[in-house]
Amino acid sequence: MFILPDLETGGAERIVTTIANHLPRDRFVPMILLLRKQGGYLEILKQDVEIIDIDTERIRHSLKPILSQIYRRKPDIVFSGFGEVNAYLSLFIKLFPKIKFIARETNVVSEHVTKKEIKFFYKFYNNYHQIIAQSDDMMQDLIDNFAITKHKIIKINNPVDFDFIESKLLTSTKPESFKYNFKNVVAIGNLSSRKGFDNLLKVFSRLKNENILLHILGDGRDKEILHQMKEFLGLKNVIFYGRQENPYAFLKFADLFVLSSRYEGFPNVLLEAGACGTYSLANICPGGINEIIQHQTNGEVGEIENHEEFAEKLLSILHQEYNKEAIKDSIKSRFSKEIILANYEKLLLDLVKK
Repeated sequence: MFILPDLETGGAERIVTTIANHLPRDRFVPMILLLRKQGGYLEILKQDVEIIDIDTERIRHSLKPILSQIYRRKPDIVFSGFGEVNAYLSLFIKLFPKIKFIARETNVVSEHVTKKEIKFFYKFYNNYHQIIAQSDDMMQDLIDNFAITKHKIIKINNPVDFDFIESKLLTSTKPESFKYNFKNVVAIGNLSSRKGFDNLLKVFSRLKNENILLHILGDGRDKEILHQMKEFLGLKNVIFYGRQENPYAFLKFADLFVLSSRYEGFPNVLLEAGACGTYSLANICPGGINEIIQHQTNGEVGEIENHEEFAEKLLSILHQEYNKEAIKDSIKSRFSKEIILANYEKLLLDLVKK
């Protein structure tokens, strides 16, 4: 039983959808418990994956119906894939001695969890039979800041579904907003402080006189602030699109992808940019950036807080050419779904045997 808030088009949702779709059915019967049955990934979920909809708006109200479903269905494994639910659930694991519990963390926890009432539950995190960290940064953070027993943590990077991306690109054409005589830079993510788009706009305030367009895909609570900031800085070459169901055309035809985040878990969008053959420039933040970026093969890193230096690096990259196939191979050889899903399958089978 996988547990998620919904199947909106986010990173954790993409991973769980991929795992549930591809687990061999002679060994596994996957079901997904959702707080709300909604989201774009419902369309690509295989029909034999049962959806359990508890129809609950607030996470704090979801605990009783989640525990009720676990008690009623008695799965061999409960796989919680969302930080806040992971935290609350940890307190109740001992109630189900015959069920194995896995938590998959989505962020560097000490950076992401700021509420004291949620931090309290991490005292019970060692109740989990296994905790999946996506990156070395995340793993070390759990050990250093939350006293998690090291042998309970396993690192499994995020998978990239090349087949899915290529199917989306089959009918994709260059976005109309991409100007021929301009370089087109793409950034994708939730419009929140964590994603650092405020810093990215400050970087582009240094590039106003260059023929460079910045295309930002995503929505979120900082939308109005960022739009106001764009106007205040006079950034006519910055375009906001809102959330896009198919961002892959933007990635494929981009001259550069930029990741401006203050912290990450293990950024899917950085993997997907590489899968589209697009070179990346990423802020060197916690969350596995150095595990993804192979310097001058699929991308480079810089310190976005140094706006001037980051702008110069960005400009320098745009004046060079990069091998698209080498970029794709860099990602495929390490993070293809076949490689990563084999790790998940082994983890699940080993856990049942214990």
